[in-house]
Amino acid sequence: MKTIVDIIAGISLFWMATGCGKDTAPPPRHFQASITVNGLHRSYIVNLPPAYYSDTIRAYPMVIALHGTGGSASQFERDYEFSEKADASGFVAVYPNGVASNGVLHLRSWNAGSCCDFAMKNGIDDVSFISQLIDKMTRTYLIDPKRVYVTGMSNGGMMTYRLAAELSNKIAAIAPVSASMVYTAPAHQPGPMPILHLHSALDRIVPYYGGSNALGYYFPPIDSVLNGWAIRNNCLPNARVVVDNAQYKQLEWTNAQGNVLISHYVTQDGGHAWPGGKQVRSRADIPSQVINANDLIWSFFQRFKLE
Repeated sequence: MKTIVDIIAGISLFWMATGCGKDTAPPPRHFQASITVNGLHRSYIVNLPPAYYSDTIRAYPMVIALHGTGGSASQFERDYEFSEKADASGFVAVYPNGVASNGVLHLRSWNAGSCCDFAMKNGIDDVSFISQLIDKMTRTYLIDPKRVYVTGMSNGGMMTYRLAAELSNKIAAIAPVSASMVYTAPAHQPGPMPILHLHSALDRIVPYYGGSNALGYYFPPIDSVLNGWAIRNNCLPNARVVVDNAQYKQLEWTNAQGNVLISHYVTQDGGHAWPGGKQVRSRADIPSQVINANDLIWSFFQRFKLE
């Protein structure tokens, strides 16, 4: 891993190569990049905080954000306004692209287990992609490897659960949105995985109470997923009800020390959408207005880091 001295030296060399005049622009803080994993070209978007090149001492937290089936890195960033939250809060945001299908629409998806679409049917190794992406980002940029987090929408949220099970040594916490877990996790859980799960009771694409959607994919009920993770995290058996009103319900699972390791919000408005985000299409579900996913996710992530 590069040291902070190495990275600062690299930045200094950049300035020497591009000139020292007052009009010399700094390197871009928002850009596209790619890596090759298992012979596949994998692309992603990076958004560095506004102060990144002037504040070269501290290491930044990083949030990896996974789009849903048919979405993309740029779609996630645009519709959910996640880079605006990253800039205001001072963390690095990274938006990977799923592999595009060979169909007419070239829909992108993630191999989250038993869902979804091209990536699942073709056995795409998305776990290796995200693992290598984490390694590259923490090696190349001022990023704290103990503060790497993952969030995702729909199929991206399902992939988030799979990453939590397979890359718990690299991920400090996860936040699935409008998703369920469709992957059978290994029996051994090396350590607790903090989880924030956001969902709408009106979701028809990933039904909150479980079942199959119009495309024929089956999804386990969200309470069974979270209770399963509560056991894996050595939480107390019964969730604590924090809020229960006409707008939303909030539940928390704690361990024996009273630490909240799982937090869950289920809203009575919205649908299959990113709470507080934009309506992605004219016929798409309107996002919940009673909670804001970006604020809740970052507030939750800040509480955790790898040991």
